[in-house]
Amino acid sequence: MRAKTTSKVRRGLLVAAVVGLMSTTTAVAGTSASVTHPPKDRALRESLDALVHQEKFPAALAWVSKDGRERSLVAGSSRLGRQVPVPHDGQVRAASNTKTFTAVVVLQLVAEGKVELDAPVETYLPGLVRGEGIDGRKITVRQLLQHTSGLPNYTEYIGVESFQKMQHRFFHPHDLLAAALAHPAKFAPGAKWEYSNTNYLLAGLLIERVTERPVQEEITRRVIRRAGLRHTYWPQPGDQSIKGPHPHGYAIGDTEKGNVVDATEMDPSWGGAAGQMISTPSDLAKFARALVDGRLLPREQLAEMRRTVEAPVFPGWRYGLGVISVPLSCGGVYWGHGGDIEGYETRGGATDDGRAVGLAVTALPGTFGDAEKGAKAVVSAVDTAFCT
Repeated sequence: MRAKTTSKVRRGLLVAAVVGLMSTTTAVAGTSASVTHPPKDRALRESLDALVHQEKFPAALAWVSKDGRERSLVAGSSRLGRQVPVPHDGQVRAASNTKTFTAVVVLQLVAEGKVELDAPVETYLPGLVRGEGIDGRKITVRQLLQHTSGLPNYTEYIGVESFQKMQHRFFHPHDLLAAALAHPAKFAPGAKWEYSNTNYLLAGLLIERVTERPVQEEITRRVIRRAGLRHTYWPQPGDQSIKGPHPHGYAIGDTEKGNVVDATEMDPSWGGAAGQMISTPSDLAKFARALVDGRLLPREQLAEMRRTVEAPVFPGWRYGLGVISVPLSCGGVYWGHGGDIEGYETRGGATDDGRAVGLAVTALPGTFGDAEKGAKAVVSAVDTAFCT
């Protein structure tokens, strides 16, 4: 959920932790596929191996649905320093993929006539959004979902430079909002695009105000169950674990020290509606598939979600309402999101012609090597999964 901030903090950082990992890549077929490993899987297996051997991610997990086949592949080890099998389609922290779930609920409320996309945030959260250059009467719901509000990003102000100090700390949404609103607006609403987790923190509060129910309950009822996701959930308050089979995730404990720590257990409350959920590569891909296929939103709201603006994260990326359009080397685009949180990075989505991919690595780019090179390698691996 903190891709931009993380890259800035970790760019060029070399971690003095040398770990010997013997990496192997294995594949298992889905129920509709042969158990043999066809040549067209080779490029993706090599791509996952490169994430482990060259980019130094402890483990990489991928799930691909294409041409009527479902494939699960893994590489690396679940633990640093020793070879522990990586669980196929293991659970990981989904981070900012949560934003797409949140956006779907808001758009469902739009379809039900309970929310207006171009109404001011003030309509639903009266008096809440105020600060230097910040006025909820001038920021629309659409601008929240599209990251064009100009709101400061709360993750820049809650101590992310020392993950160890915040790893087990509980955050209330209003504490996070206060941290953001203590700083001036980045720009006037609608003037440009800039990623801010504060937008989705507010989107979650909007959902709760309109439905009079917790945001996690609405996401579970309206999205997770409707999409048939069996391994995706919102951790309850105080739950710092990952419930299902999972690889361990690793992070830099303190950016000044450069020490690596096990980040598997942590309090994800600082993610909230912007990044708290846990999922698997297959569930994230299946969610994107259900979304693109129109099973979660009416046609009008799905079209609004896919109205994009330029998002200068990588060349050609464009941001809609909680969803990113990413160009593919083989032509066309896929629709998805991705997420970055200490211990895990996830990427993937679905295409209009039926392909779906979910991919995860067990550290953020820059934890063990060059941040920019590692981030590009993950994006390239997703492209390989779609295009091979």
